[in-house]
Amino acid sequence: MTTRQLIVQGGGGFLMEKSRALDHYFLRATGKSNPRVCFVGTASGDAESARYKFYEAMAGLDCRATHLSLVQPPTADLAAFVLEQDAIYVGGGNTRSLLALWREWGLDTALRAAYEQGTVLGGI
Repeated sequence: MTTRQLIVQGGGGFLMEKSRALDHYFLRATGKSNPRVCFVGTASGDAESARYKFYEAMAGLDCRATHLSLVQPPTADLAAFVLEQDAIYVGGGNTRSLLALWREWGLDTALRAAYEQGTVLGGI
């Protein structure tokens, strides 16, 4: 049976704290020594400031960081891209807009498939 994990934060992590404790916890939850972790900033309109904070925080940790932007998608096959990740961190913001965009792009279905295969999902 595949372990499924959702790590939902009310605040903290790289977007709000100097401490890396929550970020370490999130990455360790993958069970991998150098996990692929992806930041999804749809709720904040793919704000560059959040993406920069993500990369800055992840640079000091043992992981391979990337991001998924619907403004500039990394690939036409978003489902395959999502399924390659060990952990996906969703930033906060406008949840209603996020859900509408995810449904339009099929990202909701891709994230569900990733969750079902054991990708750690979390965020604010």
